[in-house]
Amino acid sequence: MEKTTRLKRDLAYTGTILKIYRDTVVANGIEEVYDYIHHDGAAAVLPVTKDGKILMVRNLKLETLAEQTGLSKSALSKYESDDVTDLSIYAVTTLAEFYGVTTDYLLGVTENKKRPDAVLSDLHLSDGAVDVLRNGKFNHRLLCELLEHPDFARWMTDLEICVDGLVSDRIRDMNAMVEATRQELEKRYHADTEDLTMRTLKAAQINEDEYFGRILYDELAAILKQIKAAHGTDKTTSDGAAIEQARKQLENAQKFEGSPLEKKMNVLMGQIGIDYSKLTKEEQMTLLRVFNKSSMLKHRTKAGMRGKHRR
Repeated sequence: MEKTTRLKRDLAYTGTILKIYRDTVVANGIEEVYDYIHHDGAAAVLPVTKDGKILMVRNLKLETLAEQTGLSKSALSKYESDDVTDLSIYAVTTLAEFYGVTTDYLLGVTENKKRPDAVLSDLHLSDGAVDVLRNGKFNHRLLCELLEHPDFARWMTDLEICVDGLVSDRIRDMNAMVEATRQELEKRYHADTEDLTMRTLKAAQINEDEYFGRILYDELAAILKQIKAAHGTDKTTSDGAAIEQARKQLENAQKFEGSPLEKKMNVLMGQIGIDYSKLTKEEQMTLLRVFNKSSMLKHRTKAGMRGKHRR
């Protein structure tokens, strides 16, 4: 969970039932502007996932929530403030039970609302599949989005048809009939194999692997395209800016006057937002001494000196 410190607050709008503030905050060392909505007569439980998504569950008046959960109105009001530091286990479990979700979901640790301990037999997963899901080093969120896509079931159906060969006999029968017709024309009428009719009969025969390969590829590509489009505004999605930034850093490194090691230092510092040229001589020398201890740099220096003689 990111650490956020509020620097100032400006009132942007006053309405009948709510106020909107514009907060200047520092989140993970970066100064940003947040819009903060304040409502005097209601409490909202807002679990936030690791990627910044707010998970809305239910919205009730503060008095109603206090009455139905048995938690005090003052405690609930404190929980929705920015200064909450002592959220009790009892309060978390009570609210989770009231909203019908897991405590992890309520705290923003997981996006699973109701199935924290799903029985493996209900998931129909083999031991090997469980091991892959548990230990696999891949993006599990994307896997979930693929499984949840409305067209995924159709893709799996076509995959099953292909793997189990459910239409293989029909394709073979059709190919055999077309090929028999082609050979009969060639035998009886001595038809030219490059003739339009003969080539048409040849082309009409279906290669099963190519046929299903194309179907499965097109369907999966369409699904992935939609998932990618849905992530177009994500902070982690590349917009090409990183490539342009790297290009500028390399150009600046070429213009930088200094030793090869200093040029590398200039590029490296630029990647973490530090202008190497603005460091003091003492700071630069300290960094160079640290980098000279790198075994990788030493190895590359020795390798680069092979076959060269000092004059």
